[in-house]
Amino acid sequence: MTRYVFITGGVVSSLGKGIASASLASLFKLRGFKVSLQKLDPYINLDPGTMSPIQHGEVFVTDDGAETDLDLGHYERFVGIQMSQDSNVTAGRVYSNVINKERKGDYLGSTVQVIPHITDEIKKLIKIGSKKSDIAFVEVGGTVGDIESLPFLEAIRQFSLELGESKALFIHLTLLPYIEVTKEIKTKPTQHSVKELRSIGIQPDILLCRGKDKINNKLKEKLALFTNVSKDAVFSAVDAKSIYDIPILLKEQNIDNYMLSKLKIKSKPLNLKPWQDYRKKVSKCKKVIKIAMIGKYVDLEDSYKSLNEALYHAGIINGVTVDIQYLDSEKINKNNIKILREMNGILVPGGFGDRGIEGKVSAAHFARTNNIPYFGICLGLQISIIEFARNVIKLAKANSTEFDIKTKNPVIALVEEWKDSSGKNIIVDKNNLGGTMRLGSQTCNIEKNSLAYKMYKKLTIKERHRHRYEVNSNFVNYFNDSGLIFSGISKKGNLMEIIELKNHPWYLACQFHPEFTSSPIEGHPLFNGFISASLKRKINQS
Repeated sequence: MTRYVFITGGVVSSLGKGIASASLASLFKLRGFKVSLQKLDPYINLDPGTMSPIQHGEVFVTDDGAETDLDLGHYERFVGIQMSQDSNVTAGRVYSNVINKERKGDYLGSTVQVIPHITDEIKKLIKIGSKKSDIAFVEVGGTVGDIESLPFLEAIRQFSLELGESKALFIHLTLLPYIEVTKEIKTKPTQHSVKELRSIGIQPDILLCRGKDKINNKLKEKLALFTNVSKDAVFSAVDAKSIYDIPILLKEQNIDNYMLSKLKIKSKPLNLKPWQDYRKKVSKCKKVIKIAMIGKYVDLEDSYKSLNEALYHAGIINGVTVDIQYLDSEKINKNNIKILREMNGILVPGGFGDRGIEGKVSAAHFARTNNIPYFGICLGLQISIIEFARNVIKLAKANSTEFDIKTKNPVIALVEEWKDSSGKNIIVDKNNLGGTMRLGSQTCNIEKNSLAYKMYKKLTIKERHRHRYEVNSNFVNYFNDSGLIFSGISKKGNLMEIIELKNHPWYLACQFHPEFTSSPIEGHPLFNGFISASLKRKINQS
């Protein structure tokens, strides 16, 4: 029978529940257990797909095309298992399901209420998300005390009672603030947080205390006394140099052994070698290279969480530390673009809307004409096409219909908008009609004699997408013999997936999002290649 581990958070948000959940799940997977992970999000949106990255952070896309919380990216990277639509449950989805059932008469005329209807739906979705695993890790988003979290906390309280003794475990991650003036760690916020949790019927089994340093026995005794948690169940969650140190730091405290004991599960030997090897590789990275990320959501680094991690992974694979320079594309102009000469490589990530587009176009042009390694992702590919069409093919008005609906040369457009240079509408593939998002894993065929093939060493790949606009196939012939080649094309042969330049150190752009499948252990072929090429660039000779 599946055991459930529920992770809640207190005091403040963004303490690292997702990383704690992923790290713990990793320890149990490395013991040979089948694990699952799930994020319960209290916000009313159906999913984060329409939320601003500056507000919510990155939208992580799963293989089956679900737009989900960025914590699912941590789950995949740490544990090495694929997340799905069932791995992220929002309040919006729960309420939508319940209302749909009410409209169909499934409740037989009952008054629909939070208890039992909403909580029953949450419990049902938790069971579906556990996928019959040995141990299911369920993270509850938000902070204890938030009004939005109450139905989820009530649901897991009920669920633990229904499961019975030793079938569920509650871990509470909380903050122990350090007061600089008095040089002391304060436990009162944690006391209040646990008091709030207990007031709704949940007694935490384990406390994970986030702080700058490890907590001593005296603090453990005090926390145990005031929270009704065993002293042996109070663990430190210290700030680490790398998030990938967390599984080792938790193991050093034997938190997994304590969990096995509480859940009454027979222990299996633990193989920590993957994380130990990774730590050794990190320690050998002495050289630093600079990568410019030309973004429009640079005010919040979490907007590019998977991208950041993929660059760091590739750095470790290549034995270097990657220093990401976040440059606001809205602020790039002719006067300051020369700062890119100081970069080892330039990356233009995905995004939506016309804000900051010309800055991205300028960056792509600078990379192309100055032989700086360039990596374009999603919108970054479309930017490359626009720049090349304007400056090499001499289609001066080339643009995307997303940015200029009246452009005479719509080299990028929705499939139903595809037009040739005369402005005549040509619909190539009726199966791709509609302004719907192309989401999830899709097949791409790669040209053998290409940079892309050199990176992947495969003729067919699968990568995850999240976009609406495509390269207009009616303009593809314009690029023949121009030095730009389409080295990756969709399975049906009508959608351009990868472009690259001949006679350039490393210039490649893809329509998909390779960052979603990068791992700390293996990196990703495209990121590994990009960092390798960037490492070879000598700044003082540019």
